[in-house]
This record gives sequence, structure tokens and C-alpha cells, in this order.
Amino acid sequence: MVNNVSTVGRNGVHDFLLVRGTAIIMTLYTLYLVCFFAFSGEITYQSWVMFFGGTFTKVFTMLALVSVLIHAWIGLWQVLTDYVKCTKLRGGLQLVIIAVLLGYVFSGLFILWGV
Repeated sequence: MVNNVSTVGRNGVHDFLLVRGTAIIMTLYTLYLVCFFAFSGEITYQSWVMFFGGTFTKVFTMLALVSVLIHAWIGLWQVLTDYVKCTKLRGGLQLVIIAVLLGYVFSGLFILWGV
């Protein structure tokens, strides 16, 4: 019998779709950044500020950061449940991982939308 364990999704199919969807968003964001680097010519501080000053770039960056959070959480949860059998150690590692991931998202939020 399979134990009911906490995860981001409701079941395996939901997790599968979340991972694939977030991978698509992160790929599109990477292509967006590559196009900026390829077609903007010389990149200066001013061009960088103008690029990230746009609302579309800010929203897309936050969407990419949240996608990284979801993607990493599901992937690392699966790895930890497969390979770390000690429940207390696995719980502690999951706590550390989610704290780091939330720290990334909130720091990105404050950097992008801050003063």
C-alpha cells in the first residue's frame, strides 16, 4: 500500500503537468533573455535597467521565478522521497529546500518590484 505523502500537486498526473508547464515557461523565459542579449547590441547598465524596468519583463521574470519554485519543489520532493528513507532527515531537508526556494522568490520579488 502506498502512503499518502504531502506534495505540491494532488496526484502524479497533476505533478507531471506542473513540471512540464513550468519547464515550458522557463524555456520561454530563457529564449526571451537570449534574444535580449543577441539583439540589443552593447549591453550597458542603462539598457539593462530599461529592459527590467518594463512591466512585461517584470511579470515574466516573476512568473519564471515561481515556475522555478514549483519545478524545483516537485523535482526535489520526488528525489528525496525516492532516496532518503529516514523520515526526519527527509523532512528537515524538505524544510531547508522550501525555505531556500521561497527566499529566492521573495528576493526576486523585492528586487524587481522594490524601490
